[in-house]
Amino acid sequence: MGSKNKLKRFRENETFPNVIQPSRKEVLEGLSLKGSWNSCFKNNNPILLELGCGKGEYTIALARQNPNFNYIGIDIKGARFWRGAKTAIEENLNNVAFLRTQIELIDSCFGENEVDEIWITFPDPQIKFKRTKHRLTNPEFLKMYQKILKPNGIVHLKTDSEFLHGYTLGLLQEGNHEILYAHHDIYNNPHAPEEAVLTQTFYEKKFLEDKKAITYLKFRPTYEL
Repeated sequence: MGSKNKLKRFRENETFPNVIQPSRKEVLEGLSLKGSWNSCFKNNNPILLELGCGKGEYTIALARQNPNFNYIGIDIKGARFWRGAKTAIEENLNNVAFLRTQIELIDSCFGENEVDEIWITFPDPQIKFKRTKHRLTNPEFLKMYQKILKPNGIVHLKTDSEFLHGYTLGLLQEGNHEILYAHHDIYNNPHAPEEAVLTQTFYEKKFLEDKKAITYLKFRPTYEL
């Protein structure tokens, strides 16, 4: 994407009512929406997050199917989620918002027990050991998710990385977390949950074209906080 297109999208994002772009300082000092995200949607419907939402394909697809849920796509790259934000406006999807921030700051963006579900779709697996702290399912991230999730809140992980799938599954089993569903190739499983095969992101389609299996995990983190 050229720099002119990026700048144009950044400017458009500033005009979109469904885009929230706080500075890092604002987040760390106390985001005004923390603990009151339902006021953003003007209802008390459940809140679901997509972390690293990219173009927002999954956020939009879920929002279309479930109008009685509120969806927030989160990514630091606003030029990417511009597409999802614009689509939501074009389709009058009032149950969609996009938050531009770093994922490691989400516990500063959401209150305790404020979120019902979290989706993590095709994150960088960060395979190198020195990158462990950046894996979105490492223990510190899982504790952060549990903090903002409601007591029975759910996390979904969808990835083409057998490494990340296995790493996460091992952590969950070792920590006696509640694994609700696990499969290493959901498109070759007739019993895959509907939400796991609801839509395909841009990258997911490319992975499938390359004959890569798509894995899926659904679980509840159960740390003693």
